[in-house]
Amino acid sequence: MIIFVEKITTRLQYTFDFIFKERDLQYLLTDNKKDFLASNQPQFNYSRISFDEDIPSLIPSSMLFRKSIYNYTINKNLFHREECLCINDKTDPFASIFYILTRYEEYHSTMSDSHARQEGKHSVLYRFNWHEKVICDRWAEDILDYLKKYCKLKYNQKIYHPQIIPTFDIDKAYAYKHKGFIRTVLSNLKDIWTQNSQRISERQRVISGSQKDPFDNFDLMYDIQRRGYDIKIFWLLGDYGKYDKNISHKHKRHVRLIQKMNKIATIGIHPSYKSNSNEFHLHTEIERLQHILSKQIKNSRQHYLKLSFPDTYQILIEQDIENDYSMGYADVCGFRAGTARKHHWFNLETNERTKLLIHPFAYMDGTLNEYMKLSPEQAQEKIAELFMETKTFGGDFIFLWHNDTIGDYGHWENWSQVLEFSLRLRKIYE
Repeated sequence: MIIFVEKITTRLQYTFDFIFKERDLQYLLTDNKKDFLASNQPQFNYSRISFDEDIPSLIPSSMLFRKSIYNYTINKNLFHREECLCINDKTDPFASIFYILTRYEEYHSTMSDSHARQEGKHSVLYRFNWHEKVICDRWAEDILDYLKKYCKLKYNQKIYHPQIIPTFDIDKAYAYKHKGFIRTVLSNLKDIWTQNSQRISERQRVISGSQKDPFDNFDLMYDIQRRGYDIKIFWLLGDYGKYDKNISHKHKRHVRLIQKMNKIATIGIHPSYKSNSNEFHLHTEIERLQHILSKQIKNSRQHYLKLSFPDTYQILIEQDIENDYSMGYADVCGFRAGTARKHHWFNLETNERTKLLIHPFAYMDGTLNEYMKLSPEQAQEKIAELFMETKTFGGDFIFLWHNDTIGDYGHWENWSQVLEFSLRLRKIYE
């Protein structure tokens, strides 16, 4: 396939790589009219220049040819068989992919929640009801179908078998154990003040050893790994604070637990809440985990999914992180970057494809239960829809749970069946 453009840019190459290379197709961008017209390959004109009427053409949005981050007017319109973005009145599925995949809208967005997070319900994806679709892959397939029909491109959509990848965040390794004398006393005093006799009794039973700590569900993760799943775990090792409440990284039991779980999973850092405003904390926390495991840490997922463009990813790159698993929203499930495929982060400020690999997740446990207020049965229906989207268009099916949510404890009663359903998706639907 040869595509004529007026100027070859890094934005263009990044977008066309996603469309073609991700589907094992070859393409060539050229700004040379003579070479374009002389080629015997399928031809497509993505420019404002007019050629012979037999050559299919699309007048592009300026987005893929600019260097700055420009504020566009965004609507939607039909391209071929799929609705895509209409950008400053230009219907352009190529620029649509770039806009969503790079999270273009989030660079200058002021719509954030109390934790300074972008909310899914304020996104373009949510506005057009595309947030539960791998919309960038849908657009890519629509483009290829168009090129197949009008440019004689040889292409047939693949059959996909998504890898199921369970991931876990360890915000609090234990509910009651190993918290030290002062924290335990203060917790008891708080429960006495609020007359929470159930927690006082439960804490005493756990600390005495007569009852298992309700957050100690690490044996369940072992069982999942034995079944052949590639588990990713992200560990919070920040200093104690309002939103960072894990036990001390120095506690011997905590250290041994991390080392034990490292035998069956890939352990990554879970940057603390406070690290988002101070890079020194992130550096310190990564060093703590590297010291415990005696190896370099390459994986990360933001605590509270605090993700700010481009700062968060720039800092992760500076800390030699190679894989980030934060690409998803807290308030809605679905595909924040419009894809379930891992992809390199494109930094809009520097206009370059970086070495940082983004691994999008489809849903988080708390999103389904605490934000969307779904029942376990409703959650399974939603998860099945998300999986089928991935199965149809490709990518990995990654989902996010916590050690305290998988043991049917408290308001998570009966939710272990939702995790089990997620693990069995391929057996159910293939």
